[in-house]
Amino acid sequence: MPLVVPTARPFVRLALGLAGLVVASTGFCIRVQAQTLRVGVSGSAPFVMREGDVTQGISIDVWRDFASSEGLPYKLIPQTSTAASIKNVANGELDVAIGPISITSDRLMIDGIEFTQPYYISHVGLLVSERSPGLWRRLRPFFGWAALSSAGVLLICLFVVGNLIWLTEHRKNPEHFPRHYIRGIGNGMWFALVTLTTVGYGDRAPVTGIGRWISGVWMVVSLIAVSSITAGLASAFTISLAQLGGEPLSEPADLRGVPIAAVRGTTSVKWGNHYEARLTQTDSLEDAIALLEAEGVQGVIFDRPALKYHLLQNPGARQKLAPFSLATEPYGIVIQSGSALERPLDVALVRMQRQGLTGEIADRWIESIPSQREPIEGS
Repeated sequence: MPLVVPTARPFVRLALGLAGLVVASTGFCIRVQAQTLRVGVSGSAPFVMREGDVTQGISIDVWRDFASSEGLPYKLIPQTSTAASIKNVANGELDVAIGPISITSDRLMIDGIEFTQPYYISHVGLLVSERSPGLWRRLRPFFGWAALSSAGVLLICLFVVGNLIWLTEHRKNPEHFPRHYIRGIGNGMWFALVTLTTVGYGDRAPVTGIGRWISGVWMVVSLIAVSSITAGLASAFTISLAQLGGEPLSEPADLRGVPIAAVRGTTSVKWGNHYEARLTQTDSLEDAIALLEAEGVQGVIFDRPALKYHLLQNPGARQKLAPFSLATEPYGIVIQSGSALERPLDVALVRMQRQGLTGEIADRWIESIPSQREPIEGS
C-alpha cells in the first residue's frame, strides 16, 4: 500500500490539470460569446436604411439571422462610408462590417481583413431619365464644337479670300471692290461667299488676271471644303439629335464621353472610368439622382438593387433602369483576419442561400414589405 500512493499522485495531478484546462477553455468560450461584437454598418437602401436610432435592410436581416442562431450579442455602429467601415475593421475598431460591400480584388488585398462567402450577387446598373429633352438640350448640338469650329474655319477662309481679292482688285476695279478697306473687304468676303455657295449673283467679279486666278483656286477649294464641312456637320448633328430620343444609352460602350454621376468611394467610380464615361462624383446616391433630375448628367451608375428600390419608392420619378448591366459584384461581410467568426459565418451564409432565405429577405425588402427593426447606436 505505501508504494501505491506515490504512483497515483501523478495521475491525480494530470487529471486535475486537464480538468483545469477544460474549465479555463470553457470560461474563455463563455467570455468570447458574452463579448458584444462591434458591427459597423454602411451602405444604401435597401441593404441598409437608417431612420434616427433605427436601422433595417437586407444586410441587417442577414446578420441578425446569423447572430440570433449563434446567440451572439452585438452593437450596430453607423459608418460614414464603406471604405471607412473596412478601414475600421482592419485597424481593430470594429469586429465586423456589414452592408452592400462588394468583394473586389483590391479589397481582398487589404491587410487585417477577410471577406466571408458572398451572401448576395448584385449587378451594377445605370439609371437614366425618361424626360423629353428641354429646349437647350435640343439646340445644344448646333452650338457644339463641331458646328462652332466649322463656322470659325469658314469665316477665316472667307476673310482671307476677301482680303486677297480686295488687294488685287481695288485699284483696277474700285466699282466692285472699293478702295476703302472696310467696304472693300466686305465686298470681297461677299464675293467669296457667293462663290462658295455656287450662287454667283454676278454683282461682283474680278477683272485682273491674278484676281481671276485666285477666284478659280477658291472655286476648287470650295467644292472640297463644302463637302467636308457638310459631311462633318451632318454626322455630328445626326449623332447628337439621335441621342435626344429613343434609347441613347443602349449598351455599356455608349457611356464613352457621356456625363455620368457616380458615388464617391464606391465601385461605381471604377466602372465609370472603365467605360470612359465623363464622371461627376457625388457624396451620396441622393445627390447623384438630384444631378440627373437637374439634367447635369445623363445617367447614374450604382448597384442595380438600390436603383430598383429607388424607382419603387418613387413611382412618379421620370427615370428608368438602362437595359443592361455594367458588371456583376458579390456582396460579403468583412471580418478581422483570423477571426473565429469566419467559419461559422461562411457555414451560415451558405445554409441561408441553400434554403432560399437570402432571396426571401432580398425580395421582401426590394418590394418594400415592412420588416422587423433594430436600434442602431449613435456615432
